Amino acid sequence: MDKEKVETIGAFINTHKGKRKFVQSVELAINFSGLDMSKQQNRLNLEVRLPNGKGKAQSVIVFADDKNIAAKANEAGAKVIPSSEMTSIATDKAKLNGLLNYEMLAQPSLMPQVAKAFGQFLGPRNKMPKPLLGGDVGAAVGAVTKSIYLRSKGKYLPTVHCIVGNESMETGQITANIDEVLNAVASKVGKQYIKSVFLKLTMSPSIRI
Repeated sequence: MDKEKVETIGAFINTHKGKRKFVQSVELAINFSGLDMSKQQNRLNLEVRLPNGKGKAQSVIVFADDKNIAAKANEAGAKVIPSSEMTSIATDKAKLNGLLNYEMLAQPSLMPQVAKAFGQFLGPRNKMPKPLLGGDVGAAVGAVTKSIYLRSKGKYLPTVHCIVGNESMETGQITANIDEVLNAVASKVGKQYIKSVFLKLTMSPSIRI
């Protein structure tokens, strides 16, 4: 991102931050033109790892029975749920809704049980746990806290929205996150189809960048 855009974004955030009783998120809206979103290959379903994270602590659940995985998950600050507790959670509406506040990972061998217990609830909400692949549980927990998901919503709407940080982050961190998102989208659909990009804080007006 060029220096002028970075300065424009920084000035915009500084103008609107600190005006609420909570830390506002910085949000991006990407609009497309000339892209047939009715075609499955053009619809977005991307995971993007923000290099500077989302600017807030993100709670993580790891579904695991393996003692080694559970121990490493606990060390990384994640909440561990064994398979023996899945049914009680799945049949408790409050506990089920509580899962939506977490990012979730699962021991690969438990994925069928996770799908059986929570698939109907989490699947339509795009919140199904990701399988823990590789041996570094701590790294996986850290990575999922920095990840956002870009998914086309509605009936062929030519737009996608996502969080790229919050108002307390440095401008350079936010713009680096924005670049990561735009590069991922351009790689998927082609830069020529990106019509416009707007930035806003949770409760602010938007600015075209």
